[in-house]
Amino acid sequence: MFSCVKPYEDQSYSALRRDCLRRKVLFEDPLFPAIDDSLYYKGTPGPTVRWKRPKDICEDPRLFVDGISSHDLHQGQVGNCWFVAACSSLASRESLWQKVIPDWKEQEWDPEKPDAYGGIFHFRFWRFGEWVDVVIDDRLPTVNNQLIYCHSNSRNEFWCALVEKAYAKLAGCYQALDGGNTADALVDFTGGVSEPIDLVEGDFANDETKRNQLFERMLKVHSRGGLISASIKAVTAADMEARLACGLVKGHAYAVTDVRKVRLGHGLLAFFKSEKLDMIRLRNPWGEREWNGPWSDTSEEWQKVSKSEREKMGVTVQDDGEFWMTFEDVCRYFTDIIKCRLINTSYLSIHKTWEEARLHGAWVSHEDPRQNRSGGCINNKDTFFQNPQYIFDVKKPEDEVLICIQQRPKRSTRREGKGENLAIGFDIYKVEENRQYRMHSLQHKAASSIYINSRSVFLRSEQPEGRYVIIPTTFEPGHTGEFLLRVFTDVPSNCRELRLDEPPHTCWSSLCGYPQLVTQVHVLGAAGLKDSPTGANSYVIIKCEGDKVRSAVQKGTSTPEYNVKGIFYRKKPSQPITVQVWNHRVLKDEFLGQVHLKADPEDLQPLHTLHLRDRNSRQPSDLPGTVAVHILSSTSLMAV
Repeated sequence: MFSCVKPYEDQSYSALRRDCLRRKVLFEDPLFPAIDDSLYYKGTPGPTVRWKRPKDICEDPRLFVDGISSHDLHQGQVGNCWFVAACSSLASRESLWQKVIPDWKEQEWDPEKPDAYGGIFHFRFWRFGEWVDVVIDDRLPTVNNQLIYCHSNSRNEFWCALVEKAYAKLAGCYQALDGGNTADALVDFTGGVSEPIDLVEGDFANDETKRNQLFERMLKVHSRGGLISASIKAVTAADMEARLACGLVKGHAYAVTDVRKVRLGHGLLAFFKSEKLDMIRLRNPWGEREWNGPWSDTSEEWQKVSKSEREKMGVTVQDDGEFWMTFEDVCRYFTDIIKCRLINTSYLSIHKTWEEARLHGAWVSHEDPRQNRSGGCINNKDTFFQNPQYIFDVKKPEDEVLICIQQRPKRSTRREGKGENLAIGFDIYKVEENRQYRMHSLQHKAASSIYINSRSVFLRSEQPEGRYVIIPTTFEPGHTGEFLLRVFTDVPSNCRELRLDEPPHTCWSSLCGYPQLVTQVHVLGAAGLKDSPTGANSYVIIKCEGDKVRSAVQKGTSTPEYNVKGIFYRKKPSQPITVQVWNHRVLKDEFLGQVHLKADPEDLQPLHTLHLRDRNSRQPSDLPGTVAVHILSSTSLMAV
């Protein structure tokens, strides 16, 4: 998996470590030095901070003490509960943390080989479509010989403090981690796709059906190795980290460390009765202050669960920041959930396999409208279609499509502080089955994401078979930046960027002709098609100048709805456009009839209801039937 890992700022861990061991010195990172500029970008940190190596903080330093656990972490002075919550989730997934902490056995301190220690570590994060290897030294900020940022229960355990330092290096400084986004950290740890759920807007507390569906999706994400977090939105600054009467904290990110259906009852009665309760285990990054409502650590509700079931769940009665809640209470008290799905693309897996298309793009400003790619959202009608456009196909009758755009992180600078994200989003349009060139006018909007100044925006949507165009945009026109588009479908979608506005001119254009007219044809449906008492298995083909578009088969109906569109770049406007209707057979398809659309654009009416005719003659076919054809446009290329 890591054959394409990129060293951050070209710092090679193995080369730097070898050099330190050869010179018998401890590594000092020139790119993230032990100075105040690595701590903050404005203001002062308060007490004098001293950078110390683990060996100067305690005796017998270790990367891990008794393994790795979500209980290891405690948030420090910087407001990065979002990052610590993500680390807590990460710690519960061995397959994931071993990607973030590579070669962990080799990086561990070895008291028997002190000469093999070079004061250097490396960690890996998924950033903008690739895994990045970040090298750091082991000097950590302290006050009174205590770590001031993320630290472990055990004074001599340092994995969380070192991971945090590597992440701070990516961000520019420790202060740049203040007030971040849990979704970003979850994606950086996994390479997955984050999906935000607004529990209030979705009214999950009062809608039992929706709540049950969401719990099943969370159970699936958790069981397949994904990470989840939950939070209570803080509306005002005064709300931040305000503790509610129930013990929960506002504006605070909690790690979801378990999702399960808990069996109620004791002995054989519990087994046969099979009454189960949807429950979630959460952890406060502070390592204390827990939920005190139903099913809290000392709650009498636990008497409904057998001792063996409680042991299986790992229920403890101590103020360690970890607690259980029913999912109904989670939806009642929390406002947001973030699911980070690990999208499985392995053909060897027994679970659902997705096909991923990954494309890099950019919003680029240019005076020439045909080269401008920063047109803003649909509110900016004059420039919207100047944005980048990407086409993909849904090849099943209906398919679940996952789409995510991620803007390149704006690296913090010590002078300017944190980089601000652009407000981004995207629209999806269902277009003609044979579209090959960029859109210049509105078509049917199939779906649309929210617009938000987040690093990534995600949308999950069910779409029928057909061709679609994604237009990712910034909210305001003229804003520039790079982005990564990821499209996941059940079968390959052939996703690609549309770069041309019209058919290209070639050396043969003068001899063979260049298309001067664009015609868009929309076949709505047909009526009166008989093959059996239940109707025909029909489909439609639109033909024009050697190009053709075919619809999906509409099974067992005498009044099929094809809803198929084609766009034709025409060199010979005098030639007709033909719409044929066929009946799908096992051995050989049966021709049912056709209509010829008049070639003269002046005679093309917006809507036709035409009788089917025999293929060889222009007389009505013996088979009764009509076809509804909608002419969307017939215009010159220059007007598109």
